[in-house]
Amino acid sequence: MPRQNRQVVLRARPAHRIDADTFALRTEPVPALADGEALIGVRWLGIDATQRTWLNPDATYTDPVAVSAVMRGSGVGQVLESRDPRLPEGQWVYGDLGWQEYAIARGEGIFGVNPVPPGIEPKHMLSVFGTNGLTAHIGITRVLGLSGGEAVLVTGAAGGVGSLAGQIARLRGARVIGTAGTAEKVRWVTDVAGFDCVNYHDDVHAALRTFAPSGLSAVFDNVGGPLLETALDNLALGARVALCGSISSGYTAAGYGRGPANYMQLAFRRARMEGFVFFDHVADFPSALRELAGWVADGKLVWNETITTGLHRAPAALQGLFDGTNLGKQLIALPEAP
Repeated sequence: MPRQNRQVVLRARPAHRIDADTFALRTEPVPALADGEALIGVRWLGIDATQRTWLNPDATYTDPVAVSAVMRGSGVGQVLESRDPRLPEGQWVYGDLGWQEYAIARGEGIFGVNPVPPGIEPKHMLSVFGTNGLTAHIGITRVLGLSGGEAVLVTGAAGGVGSLAGQIARLRGARVIGTAGTAEKVRWVTDVAGFDCVNYHDDVHAALRTFAPSGLSAVFDNVGGPLLETALDNLALGARVALCGSISSGYTAAGYGRGPANYMQLAFRRARMEGFVFFDHVADFPSALRELAGWVADGKLVWNETITTGLHRAPAALQGLFDGTNLGKQLIALPEAP
């Protein structure tokens, strides 16, 4: 009997929240391998807010997931069988594995399936050494070009990207303040990640005026909406704003948020606002990963993981990112399938 692969497939595009009708579980036999292929037993899935944009009908920076297709997503797994000498049996790999128990690697290259480097905990390729860490590093160092002594705001500071971005800014000598949505998250950012933080339900404008009376020189924005407007009202001359996300919009089919009503603050403060996606900076990956690895080895960079067990729980975990249920990186643990 061939192995049976449980998969989460897109049943219907959600107009608003992800609910019970959005995804379905499907079981299919695992096909025989062809030359150049390897069978991966998926062990971890990374859940990121951007995945919600892939459920909408229109393309953004990538094509949407097709209805009835396996949900796209990053993952980590182990090679169970192989007809590819580059991926021997037992090798841990990471890449776009999808929401399923088994995946077939076909040598797609850097954005396909790649071996986990020696000495690295495999699941960390989904956080500090993966999309989160690279996005945070590139946003702080390349897009914002941060230097020491600057006053920096990071919104969504308890999330998988924001928590790392705030620490990287601090490690580069900046004074950093973040925003988060609960007292628990504010405490974690302050006590563990090691930079100031304010609850966004409180008076953020007053907090920013106290933190940076001369204005913010840089903003790393994951949230959009009113928080972005508050940031723009508190810019210093020549400030830079990096647009990483707009999670306050919910990333629903209705759109990804409205432009800030006070956008002319960019002109008044002679500021720059720039959007970015990490994979446009492939040439920077090696240097970014070296610096991240050094900080991790020295105990200077920390992160939190919210772990949920079971493939069937992935849809609720994705919606949970917009409901604020995660602290740090949201991961799905998949028990070894038969």
